[in-house]
Amino acid sequence: MSTMEYHEDFISYLDSDTSLKILMCLDDPADLVRVTCVSRSWRQSVIANGLCKQLCLRMFPQLSRVAFVVELNQHGGKENAEVGSSNSMEWLVLQREHRVFSYLGKALMSSVAMNCIAKTIGASSTDNFPQESIDNTLEPRDVIGGRYSYWSSNGQSNPNVPETLTYELVSQICLITEINIQPFQAYFQLGSPIYSASSVRFKMGHPKASLDAVDDELFVWTYTSPEFPMSQENELQKFKLPEPVLCIGGILQIELLGRVQRQEMDGLLYICVSHVQVLGGSLSPPFNVEILEPSGMFVLKRDQLANHQPVLTSGNESEDASEEPRIMRDIQRIVTILRAQGVGVLEDEWDDEEYDIDDFDPEFAL
Repeated sequence: MSTMEYHEDFISYLDSDTSLKILMCLDDPADLVRVTCVSRSWRQSVIANGLCKQLCLRMFPQLSRVAFVVELNQHGGKENAEVGSSNSMEWLVLQREHRVFSYLGKALMSSVAMNCIAKTIGASSTDNFPQESIDNTLEPRDVIGGRYSYWSSNGQSNPNVPETLTYELVSQICLITEINIQPFQAYFQLGSPIYSASSVRFKMGHPKASLDAVDDELFVWTYTSPEFPMSQENELQKFKLPEPVLCIGGILQIELLGRVQRQEMDGLLYICVSHVQVLGGSLSPPFNVEILEPSGMFVLKRDQLANHQPVLTSGNESEDASEEPRIMRDIQRIVTILRAQGVGVLEDEWDDEEYDIDDFDPEFAL
């Protein structure tokens, strides 16, 4: 007798709650995908319990507003189910969610570092437009063409009057980790005053589909950060969020709270900013969202054709992920090793047609 005959799937000896607790200890989407390669029973357990979706929700609570998922440009995938059965339709939905959330989990855990601002939307006030426009905050240089580059608010006598700067991000779904702001120092004024705010706070959300007659707010805010103190210093100050935040809708607003610097010329309090950075990464083009009004829920869309396009890394390099032959060899080698070691991959449990290359991302392969 071969050694394989003496090895069985240990999960089969456990009750469903215990086996589920074990599988939920995995905190990397790539590990959950690898688990689905072990056997049909493990695959069914991961998919039926939506473990990839649950892991993504634990990592990013903003995903709790996903109404349903959609796959675009799907081709060649096999979804095994009996036509006409309500159970089979439910299984197809679970398979689809497993694929989308496993890819999403991998994307969310990828290391990226880029400025996610696409363009400015507007400021709550501007002292001298367009010379002191919010557009100047996109330029890292303090001086351009012999002129100082900065945004300035209107002057106020009340130090508690806040200001806001609103930006559109590079895509409708971005992972944001840090916002950096540099207050402006007016070297051309006596004493070179620095017009910082007392503190800052950040909001993320999406545009309203239609404006309410009694509400002139243009955006729906789905995340509000804690308040961070700002120093009255002319340097790029880094405000790291307590946890990375998934911005759904692509809008970010900076709230500048409290005025600390009075202008000698008119005795009014101003806030001025030289430069703003929003650090994180874009999940487009593989992922996009569609906001469902008025509920605020959204449709999460995954474009299958965008998966293997070169992606931007922190070093601004591109990676070619189109290595299907190598990946298939790696998967087959994993299966062979598992079978040889007798870790529960039984001949009668494994079904080659149960697994399709579309269910796996190249970077998940060992």
